[in-house]
Amino acid sequence: MTRPTNETELMQRRAQRHESHTRSTYAAFIRHLCEVGKLEPALAECAAVAVLSALERRILPAEARDLEAQLPRRLVEFLPPLEQRPPRPRRFGREEFLQTVADDLEKPVEEMEPLVRAVFRAMRDLISEGEAEDVASNLPPDLQALWRLTQ
Repeated sequence: MTRPTNETELMQRRAQRHESHTRSTYAAFIRHLCEVGKLEPALAECAAVAVLSALERRILPAEARDLEAQLPRRLVEFLPPLEQRPPRPRRFGREEFLQTVADDLEKPVEEMEPLVRAVFRAMRDLISEGEAEDVASNLPPDLQALWRLTQ
Protein backbone atom coordinates (compact mmCIF):
# COMPACT_ATOMS: atom_id res chain seq x y z
CA MET A 1 0.00 0.00 0.00
CA THR A 2 1.35 3.41 -0.92
CA ARG A 3 1.49 6.26 1.54
CA PRO A 4 -1.02 9.08 1.08
CA THR A 5 0.43 12.00 -0.85
CA ASN A 6 -1.85 14.77 0.37
CA GLU A 7 -4.24 15.69 3.15
CA THR A 8 -7.35 14.76 1.13
CA GLU A 9 -6.02 11.30 0.41
CA LEU A 10 -5.09 10.85 4.06
CA MET A 11 -8.60 11.85 5.17
CA GLN A 12 -10.16 9.46 2.64
CA ARG A 13 -8.07 6.56 3.93
CA ARG A 14 -8.98 7.36 7.52
CA ALA A 15 -12.66 7.45 6.58
CA GLN A 16 -12.33 4.10 4.77
CA ARG A 17 -10.62 2.52 7.81
CA HIS A 18 -13.29 3.92 10.12
CA GLU A 19 -16.09 2.59 7.90
CA SER A 20 -14.41 -0.81 7.68
CA HIS A 21 -14.02 -0.96 11.47
CA THR A 22 -17.66 0.10 11.95
CA ARG A 23 -18.88 -2.66 9.61
CA SER A 24 -16.72 -5.35 11.19
CA THR A 25 -17.72 -4.40 14.77
CA TYR A 26 -21.41 -4.54 13.87
CA ALA A 27 -20.97 -7.82 11.98
CA ALA A 28 -19.19 -9.36 14.99
CA PHE A 29 -22.05 -8.24 17.27
CA ILE A 30 -24.67 -9.79 14.96
CA ARG A 31 -22.66 -13.04 14.71
CA HIS A 32 -22.42 -13.18 18.51
CA LEU A 33 -26.17 -12.52 18.83
CA CYS A 34 -26.87 -15.31 16.31
CA GLU A 35 -24.77 -17.68 18.43
CA VAL A 36 -26.26 -16.81 21.84
CA GLY A 37 -29.82 -16.65 20.55
CA LYS A 38 -29.55 -19.35 17.89
CA LEU A 39 -30.99 -16.84 15.42
CA GLU A 40 -30.80 -16.25 11.71
CA PRO A 41 -28.84 -13.06 10.86
CA ALA A 42 -31.86 -11.18 9.47
CA LEU A 43 -33.89 -11.81 12.63
CA ALA A 44 -30.89 -10.99 14.83
CA GLU A 45 -30.51 -7.59 13.16
CA CYS A 46 -34.19 -6.73 13.47
CA ALA A 47 -34.35 -8.01 17.06
CA ALA A 48 -31.28 -6.01 18.09
CA VAL A 49 -32.83 -2.78 16.81
CA ALA A 50 -36.29 -3.51 18.26
CA VAL A 51 -34.95 -4.42 21.71
CA LEU A 52 -32.48 -1.53 21.88
CA SER A 53 -35.18 0.88 20.73
CA ALA A 54 -37.62 -0.35 23.41
CA LEU A 55 -34.88 -0.28 26.06
CA GLU A 56 -33.92 3.29 25.20
CA ARG A 57 -37.55 4.41 25.47
CA ARG A 58 -37.51 3.08 29.05
CA ILE A 59 -34.21 4.57 30.32
CA LEU A 60 -33.09 8.16 30.84
CA PRO A 61 -31.72 9.89 27.71
CA ALA A 62 -28.33 10.45 29.35
CA GLU A 63 -28.14 6.74 30.15
CA ALA A 64 -29.15 5.91 26.56
CA ARG A 65 -26.20 8.02 25.33
CA ASP A 66 -23.83 6.21 27.70
CA LEU A 67 -25.13 2.83 26.54
CA GLU A 68 -24.86 3.78 22.87
CA ALA A 69 -21.23 4.83 23.37
CA GLN A 70 -20.37 1.20 24.15
CA LEU A 71 -22.40 -0.44 21.36
CA PRO A 72 -21.48 -0.85 17.68
CA ARG A 73 -21.94 2.46 15.88
CA ARG A 74 -23.81 0.84 13.00
CA LEU A 75 -26.43 -0.58 15.42
CA VAL A 76 -26.95 2.86 16.96
CA GLU A 77 -27.36 4.38 13.48
CA PHE A 78 -30.63 2.43 13.08
CA LEU A 79 -32.17 4.39 15.97
CA PRO A 80 -33.66 7.88 15.73
CA PRO A 81 -31.25 10.62 16.83
CA LEU A 82 -31.41 11.39 20.55
CA GLU A 83 -32.73 14.89 19.81
CA GLN A 84 -35.83 13.34 18.22
CA ARG A 85 -36.63 11.17 21.23
CA PRO A 86 -38.78 12.16 24.20
CA PRO A 87 -36.90 14.03 26.96
CA ARG A 88 -38.11 11.57 29.62
CA PRO A 89 -38.38 7.80 29.60
CA ARG A 90 -41.78 6.16 29.30
CA ARG A 91 -42.84 4.16 32.32
CA PHE A 92 -43.62 0.55 31.45
CA GLY A 93 -42.73 -2.88 32.73
CA ARG A 94 -41.80 -6.28 31.39
CA GLU A 95 -45.11 -7.15 29.71
CA GLU A 96 -45.35 -3.89 27.78
CA PHE A 97 -41.66 -4.13 26.90
CA LEU A 98 -42.16 -7.62 25.43
CA GLN A 99 -45.32 -6.47 23.63
CA THR A 100 -43.48 -3.47 22.14
CA VAL A 101 -40.74 -5.71 20.76
CA ALA A 102 -43.32 -8.21 19.47
CA ASP A 103 -45.20 -5.41 17.70
CA ASP A 104 -42.00 -4.07 16.13
CA LEU A 105 -41.04 -7.53 14.88
CA GLU A 106 -44.61 -8.56 14.00
CA LYS A 107 -44.19 -11.75 16.02
CA PRO A 108 -46.24 -13.35 18.81
CA VAL A 109 -45.46 -11.92 22.24
CA GLU A 110 -45.03 -15.49 23.54
CA GLU A 111 -41.82 -15.78 21.48
CA MET A 112 -40.26 -12.57 22.77
CA GLU A 113 -38.70 -13.38 26.14
CA PRO A 114 -35.94 -15.68 24.83
CA LEU A 115 -35.28 -13.24 21.99
CA VAL A 116 -35.05 -10.24 24.34
CA ARG A 117 -32.80 -12.18 26.71
CA ALA A 118 -30.48 -13.06 23.80
CA VAL A 119 -30.22 -9.41 22.70
CA PHE A 120 -29.68 -8.27 26.29
CA ARG A 121 -26.94 -10.86 26.70
CA ALA A 122 -25.19 -9.86 23.47
CA MET A 123 -25.34 -6.21 24.52
CA ARG A 124 -24.13 -6.96 28.05
CA ASP A 125 -21.19 -8.88 26.60
CA LEU A 126 -20.09 -5.62 24.92
CA ILE A 127 -20.63 -3.11 27.69
CA SER A 128 -18.84 -2.58 30.98
CA GLU A 129 -20.25 -4.02 34.18
CA GLY A 130 -20.71 -0.47 35.47
CA GLU A 131 -22.78 0.46 32.43
CA ALA A 132 -24.86 -2.72 32.81
CA GLU A 133 -25.60 -1.72 36.42
CA ASP A 134 -26.48 1.82 35.34
CA VAL A 135 -28.97 0.45 32.80
CA ALA A 136 -30.45 -1.89 35.42
CA SER A 137 -30.89 1.00 37.86
CA ASN A 138 -33.10 2.73 35.26
CA LEU A 139 -35.45 -0.25 34.98
CA PRO A 140 -38.38 -1.37 37.13
CA PRO A 141 -37.85 -4.61 39.10
CA ASP A 142 -39.58 -6.88 36.55
CA LEU A 143 -37.41 -5.55 33.69
CA GLN A 144 -34.31 -5.59 35.90
CA ALA A 145 -34.93 -9.30 36.41
CA LEU A 146 -35.08 -9.85 32.64
CA TRP A 147 -31.91 -7.75 32.13
CA ARG A 148 -30.08 -9.65 34.86
CA LEU A 149 -31.19 -13.10 33.64
CA THR A 150 -28.53 -12.65 30.99
CA GLN A 151 -25.63 -12.72 33.47
